[in-house]
Amino acid sequence: MRDLHQPGNPLILFNIWDAGSARAVAEAGAKALATGSASVAGALGYPDGEAVPLEDLLHVVTRIRAVSDLPLSVDFEAGYGETPEQVAANAARLEELGVAGINLEDGIPPNKGIRPAAEHAGRIAAIRARTGLFINARTDLFLRSPTEDHAALLPEALERSGIYHQAGADGFFAPGLIAPELIEELCRECALPVNIMVSPAAPSLAELARLNVARASFGPFPWRDAMAGLTQAARNQISYGT
Repeated sequence: MRDLHQPGNPLILFNIWDAGSARAVAEAGAKALATGSASVAGALGYPDGEAVPLEDLLHVVTRIRAVSDLPLSVDFEAGYGETPEQVAANAARLEELGVAGINLEDGIPPNKGIRPAAEHAGRIAAIRARTGLFINARTDLFLRSPTEDHAALLPEALERSGIYHQAGADGFFAPGLIAPELIEELCRECALPVNIMVSPAAPSLAELARLNVARASFGPFPWRDAMAGLTQAARNQISYGT
């Protein structure tokens, strides 16, 4: 999976939530697959933020692996554990299922602030010591802050990226960051390949490539769009003749 991350030629991950969506995205020509935590949770009737039981997540992963052998990255939220050892053991279970990579966020689920960088780095280091997974270290600094504060947060994000890199991370994920000049600076100064989330407010894929982004993922938006389409299609039929 590491070879697929090329600054300026981003790996495009149109996030999935189950085996059916995995098959559909694979048939569209995807080079790799990636789950989104909010999407998986919503499809199972849970809120986002590690509300999905770990065993249910593992079952979803098992079904995805049954229909596609593409490299699979799993949004692992904060690791489903209280200690680095527990998080690493959980990550090892994903690797045993054939998972190639994970997102590991420094936000504390569901919305309990941001974990200290050194503490998050300890989780990354524990996973690195136990697995060969591609660890996409996610910072929630931008996602949980107003856009007007993002420029002031960039130095801390870069500091965190360095700490996570030293701990063994393979990529750095900054969801919520949308300003082109800040994305460009992050890509220039960060030693890790940078992942940006494609949202309605984010730059286009062509612009992200120009800014040297190495990975572009779509987060919950494919699932939201699919559910909106389903709701509208059902509404059109249910309201027929009324």
